[in-house]
This record gives sequence, C-alpha cells and structure tokens, in this order.
Amino acid sequence: MPATDFIHDAVKQALIKDGWTITDDAFTISYEDATLYADLAAERALAAVRADRRVVVEIKTFLGPSLYYDWEQAIGQYEVYRRLLQVTEPERELFLAVASPVFHDFFQRKSVQLVVGLAQIKIVVVRLDTQEIEQWIPNPTIQS
Repeated sequence: MPATDFIHDAVKQALIKDGWTITDDAFTISYEDATLYADLAAERALAAVRADRRVVVEIKTFLGPSLYYDWEQAIGQYEVYRRLLQVTEPERELFLAVASPVFHDFFQRKSVQLVVGLAQIKIVVVRLDTQEIEQWIPNPTIQS
C-alpha cells in the first residue's frame, strides 16, 4: 500500500463535510496483472435521481522541487488510473484533488490549463485550512 500524501486527511475530511461517504481509504484498481492504489473512493446518494454518484480521488500535493515534474507524474498516474477504471469500474468518476493555493497559482498557467482541458482531467479543489471543498471541476474547458 502506498504512502499517503501530506494533504490526504484534509481532503478526506473535506469530502465527508461535503456529504460523501468514504468507501475506500486506498482504493484498489485491479486489472489482469496490475494492482494499483488510488487514494480514496467515495459515494453519495442522489435522492433526486435515486442513484449513487461514485468517485475515485487521487490526491496530489505538488510540493516537490519542480512543479512541472510533479505535474507530469500526476497526469501520467491520472491517465493510467482513468483507463483502467474505464474497463474495471466505468461507473466511477476519477478526480484529481489539489489544494486551493496550488489550483489558484500553478493550475492557472496557460500550459496547465491547456493540458487539463485537452485531457479532460476532472479536478476537486480543497481548502486545507477549513478542510472544505472549494469547487468541483467535472468538465474542464480547453484554455488556449
């Protein structure tokens, strides 16, 4: 089982405050010869449609010496998880969780916005100080 990110507990608490039930704290993605672990899985009942919404959340801190190196690693991991989930659990949505300051600084760069839009990377922005979800970005747009 991999080590958790520095902001793991804050993201988990933010999801709970937002009405989500954590179903897996380390969600196993298995396919054939591969077993990988995303950080969290959660679900929330949607009474209006009498269904559940199920998400997998991969948490990234972006605290390394190079934000772009961290970005490359996060995107690669996100894509691997997304492709495997499309086959193994297509009802689950994959989100990349980042702290609010990272989103409002690094994720506003044109190059990052372009990749997020083209790759359709779903993001959840978390305020670490209050352990609350600031915003969900389920349909990123292409910024050029």
